[in-house]
Amino acid sequence: MPDALESIQEIIARIAKIPRPAPDADMYVAGLASVDALELLVELEDTFAVTIPDDRFVNARTAGALAGLVAELAEGKA
Repeated sequence: MPDALESIQEIIARIAKIPRPAPDADMYVAGLASVDALELLVELEDTFAVTIPDDRFVNARTAGALAGLVAELAEGKA
């Protein structure tokens, strides 16, 4: 889901006010504050029309992991 990955990287960068993170960079280490995580979760759910379980969101710490999770949820495999 390459388009999703790019979108997710851009969303993380905008919310965290950081440069676009690498796909495998831990978004919290890169500068996303934990207080911004809820905003990120809501925006991802709205953008990709999926419901992301909290436990899966917490464990997806990179843009690449989030893209994979979004793709899985969009396909109904979660």
